[in-house]
Order: sequence, then structure tokens, then C-alpha cells
Amino acid sequence: MTLVPSAAAAAVRPRLAQGEFVALLAMLFATIAFSIDAMLPALPQIAAELTPSHTNAAQLVVTSFVLGMGLGTFLAGPLSDAFGRKSVILAGAALYVVGALAAWAAPSIEVLLWSRVVQGLGVAAPRIVSIAMVRDLYAGREMARIVSFAMMVFMLVPAVAPAAGAVLIHAFGWRSVFLAFVIFAAVACLWLGLRQPETLASADRRRLRLGTLAAAARETLAHRVVVVSILVQATILGGLFGTLSSTQQIFDVTFGLADSFPAWFAVIALLAATANFVNARLVLRKGMRYLVTRALLAQVILSVGSAAMLGLALWPPGLVFPAFLVWTVSVFFVTGLTMGNLNAMALEPLGHIAGMAASLVGALSTVLAVVLAVPIGLAFDGTPLPLMVAISLLTLAGNLLMRAMPRPSATRSG
Repeated sequence: MTLVPSAAAAAVRPRLAQGEFVALLAMLFATIAFSIDAMLPALPQIAAELTPSHTNAAQLVVTSFVLGMGLGTFLAGPLSDAFGRKSVILAGAALYVVGALAAWAAPSIEVLLWSRVVQGLGVAAPRIVSIAMVRDLYAGREMARIVSFAMMVFMLVPAVAPAAGAVLIHAFGWRSVFLAFVIFAAVACLWLGLRQPETLASADRRRLRLGTLAAAARETLAHRVVVVSILVQATILGGLFGTLSSTQQIFDVTFGLADSFPAWFAVIALLAATANFVNARLVLRKGMRYLVTRALLAQVILSVGSAAMLGLALWPPGLVFPAFLVWTVSVFFVTGLTMGNLNAMALEPLGHIAGMAASLVGALSTVLAVVLAVPIGLAFDGTPLPLMVAISLLTLAGNLLMRAMPRPSATRSG
């Protein structure tokens, strides 16, 4: 059984001014970026203090958080369909704070990693319910445009998060970063609670029943566009998380640039943030499928070429770092040019179960991405080559999968 929004609810959709709505979305999304990127400068200290015999294991601080986020995503959307968007986001934020405080006090790497999983479980609500909230108010290419603008602002966070983390670590130690997470979440929740109206009317909510959830899941996965979107997102996110896990070590071990890593990461993030602006400008004219396929094709060509040049030692020594920097920007740029479009394509036929659909799409793509990303990070051998080869294979797989995506004429996704 599907639930069609009531006529009264459809006629009155409470909205913030679009500019404030985009800014609020950006801050909710930014909780994720801040929770990952502010930790990157801390990885050497975490490794030295908690896992000195296996330094690559410190990378799991990134992927354990992402794993928790993926698992939590299974529940966040259905809960928001039953209880409303705002209450679920606020409850998730409370769980996120509990995980942050546990990580702050963690006596071992195992406790730290489990605490990060709890943080991820909590942040799943702001992550996925925010997308459902957008779908309550917008659809299709307009939804993709709103998400792109929010992501454009959100992408500024990675530009400053490593530097902020480095300052905190230098002044108060790596554990202080977790207290900063608590403060950030509190500010976002205060803004949401005071300013954003609930977007899901009581009449449109779905009772939380196993049979209803199973039916919604079957309906979601019955759409080929949804299944292909999940798999393509997994290849893109797998490469992104693998890159995030490895980047700090590459700057430190390969290039000896640990001290300047936050500044270089800011450059990468700022350049990559332009992808969302490009997408917002082009998506209404070119369409979502067009942009995704072209971006993935460009990434395959660049990654295969870069890996071959590095593996065959064809780069002059003075060009190895600039080439790696350009390639890293491309990985983040492609993410900004594709993820909003893939989500909008998947959710377009599923507005009546947006919460469940957003949860299933986000959860499956994220958990699959972690499975792909963990071996990429652990394969670090002192050079960028394993990472470049992995990205080449993943984006090639994404390209091939896009061939199975229904043509725009077969859906309203564009």
C-alpha cells in the first residue's frame, strides 16, 4: 500500500525562504564533513597513542564513522516517515553527541572505533532525513538544484575542517576535536528547532510497521533507476572514502607535507566545491544522466592515465606532487557533480515514500562503499599508486553501470 499526500497537506507546504533553507541544509550536511575531515590531522597522533604497531589502522577512524552512518540510514528515513522529519533529526543528533563524548574518553582504539560507529549512527538522521525534507518540498531537477546549492556551501567545510582540527589538536590534543563536534551539533539543532517548520504533515505519515516497511522497500528496489543509482553511488563513494582515508598518509609519508596538509586540503576542497555550482547551473539544461555519465568518463580517463604515468615512473620528479594534487581534486569534483543527481534520479518516482526510499538508497550505497573503501585505505604502501588504481577500477565500473540506467524518456528523472 502506498500513501498519497493529503490534498490539504499538499496545498500547504511550510517553507523557509530558499536561501535560509539551503544554508540550514548545508549545515546539517556539514556535520558529516566536519566529523570526518577534522579528524584527518589527528590520525598520526591516534596511531602513535592507540595503535603504534599498525599505523594504517588509524584510517579506520574514518571508515568506522561512515559504516555507522550507513547502518543508521536504514532506520532514519522510515522513522522520519512515521514521526516527522524534525524530531528524528534531533534524536539522531543526540545519539551523535553521545558517540562524540564516548570517543573523547576512549582508552583504546577499539573503544574509539565503536564510538565512531555510534557517532555515525546518529549523524545518519541529519544526513538522510534532510534529503527527504527536500523531497517533501521539491522534485526532479529542481530538487537536484537545491541539493547542489546546499552541497556547494557544504563543500566549504572540508576547506576549513582540517585546519580547525589541527589548531584544536595543537592547543588541546586530538581528543578536543570530539568536543568541537558536540558544539557544532548543538548549534545546528538549535537552528533547526527554532526556524524550520515540519515538512511532513501528520496526515501523510506512515505507521512504523514491518509489513509496511517491507512493502516500501520492495517498491523502492523494483525501480531499475533506483538499483542502478545505488550501485553507481557505491562506486563513487567507495573511491571518495578510500581517498579520504589515504590522503593524510600520502601527504605525510609520500611527500613529507604533514605540516601543510590542512592548507593543501583546503585548496582541494575549495576547487572541488565548484562542482556543485557547475551542476546547479547545468542540470536544468543538460539533465542529470548526461552530467553523471560525462563526469565518470572523464574520471576514468584521468585516473587510468595518472596511474599509468606514476606506475611507469614517467612523471618528472618535480611534477609528481602537482599531478597527484590535480588528480585528487578530480575525485572530489566528480563526487560533487554526480551524487546530488543520482539521488534525485532515484527519488523522483518515490515522493510518496521519500523517507524510506532515501534511507534505503543512502544505506545500501554507503555500506557498499565502506566495503570497497576499507581495503583501499589499508593497501597504502607509501605511494599513491594503489589508490589511483582503485579509483580507476571503481569509476570504470560506475561507467558501465550507467549503461543500465533507464533513458530519460523511460522516467521523469531527466
